[in-house]
Amino acid sequence: MKRILVGLFTIVLLAPKAFANNVWVNDLRNLFLSNNAIIYAVNMRTFGAQDVNNDGIIDVSEGEESGNFLNAISRLDELQAIGVNTLHVLPIMSVGKTKALGTAGSLYAAASFNELNPQLKSERSALTLEEQATKFINEAHRRGIRVMVDVPACGSYDLYMKRPELFVKDASGQAVTPADWTDVRLLDAGTELAINKAVYSVYKDFVDYVLKLGADGIRADVAHSKPASFWKELIDYSRRKDPQFMWLAESSDSWNTPIAPQAVYTPYDKLLEAGFDGFYGSYFNMKDWRKAYELMNHVKFTNSVKTKFAQPKSVIGSFSTHDELSPVLINGPQYSDMILWLNATLPLNSYYVDGFNTGDNYVYLWGNKKARTTSTDDDYYFVHRGKLDIFNFSRQPGGKNYDFKTSFAIANRFKASISPIIANGKYTQLKTNNPDIFAYALSYNESTVIVFGNMNFKKNNEATIKVSGFNEDMFIVPMKIVVPPIGSKNKIEAKLVPGEIQVLLVNGLEVK
Repeated sequence: MKRILVGLFTIVLLAPKAFANNVWVNDLRNLFLSNNAIIYAVNMRTFGAQDVNNDGIIDVSEGEESGNFLNAISRLDELQAIGVNTLHVLPIMSVGKTKALGTAGSLYAAASFNELNPQLKSERSALTLEEQATKFINEAHRRGIRVMVDVPACGSYDLYMKRPELFVKDASGQAVTPADWTDVRLLDAGTELAINKAVYSVYKDFVDYVLKLGADGIRADVAHSKPASFWKELIDYSRRKDPQFMWLAESSDSWNTPIAPQAVYTPYDKLLEAGFDGFYGSYFNMKDWRKAYELMNHVKFTNSVKTKFAQPKSVIGSFSTHDELSPVLINGPQYSDMILWLNATLPLNSYYVDGFNTGDNYVYLWGNKKARTTSTDDDYYFVHRGKLDIFNFSRQPGGKNYDFKTSFAIANRFKASISPIIANGKYTQLKTNNPDIFAYALSYNESTVIVFGNMNFKKNNEATIKVSGFNEDMFIVPMKIVVPPIGSKNKIEAKLVPGEIQVLLVNGLEVK
């Protein structure tokens, strides 16, 4: 096989600049619908946290500083350098302190939908909290990074006590606790035929607020818990203000039950019909998939979803979200590596959580132990083991796999360099003779990305991969390889170590 080895310096970062006359012009919706968003989810309370004594907890009394809008700015150059072009900012509105989880309160226990979380204000600046938030978003834009803000699905107990008319009541007249989320209560968004205008007004205020701050889109938490008509009216409202304002639904084809018996359930397809630009799909289920067809079938499914609507739609690579265990706890660093390159080469938008790029396992040694101090009525450091902490004033996410951080940058830059193929390419599942090994190609304008991987994380595997039109004399760039494959006419012979994924860029080939 003819090989041309390339270094990182040959990959051109093609992330578009959304400026006109030095004024930011939102283009997030176009970026997302072309599958070229590289999304990085951050908790502002930990993103820029300054843990001086390295004990994992932020002690303000000892001069340490929790994450806020201003100290977060110092990390934006880092994200730009590793190819991130979109931030998913987990909820930034004020949080409840009563019946709370954790010493800071859950980000998703919203105490208000039109008031920023005062925990995110730097006391080292004379700027107001809103001015600090706006400055952060402006600084992200200056680096070509779009900002998508999370809107919580439920209200805190504090909000319930303040405005009980916004909430669903059970037969005894008590507010409903959805699922096992003991720190929140279920908002009453109404029905398809009659949405609750009071709750709608709360969400409309949120849209106005984040638009004023300069945000480029919204990720809707547990979007299926509200009627499609509720979302349609809200999305249409936002688009009249900004046609490029992007909406991502936390919704999946795997989820088909309401979060409480009294709750609405709206399936993902109805949410997409209502105006959402994309959804989660079910890529988070890959942790349970053992054979290649399970992954390939889901790619086929999500590709088919995109063609069913009058307006374009897309999906994120939801392999690892803040609700999922760290990949390194599931199948080790090689699982993170596979997730990385699937995100970079499949026809979807890349999605990562803060700390993924350095292999954080999100194991907090103080987790679920008695707290030294607390700002809520919970005096324990409540955490979900192996998941990003959203409940306490804790350290910046980050592991110690610095080689993987380099791989993260390479994969993101590769995705940016093949953006026309990602946006316009024909996806083709390739046949293999081994059920453990998946293979696919993306072709556009006589250039093809070929990807194959071993779903078995315990044993080496070999496979013959059929690639129509391929031959060993083509100009081939091996982007991601451990043991080089052997190519011949119309096929590739691959040997893969456990969990390995390989990526080839072939010029002069278009798989039909």
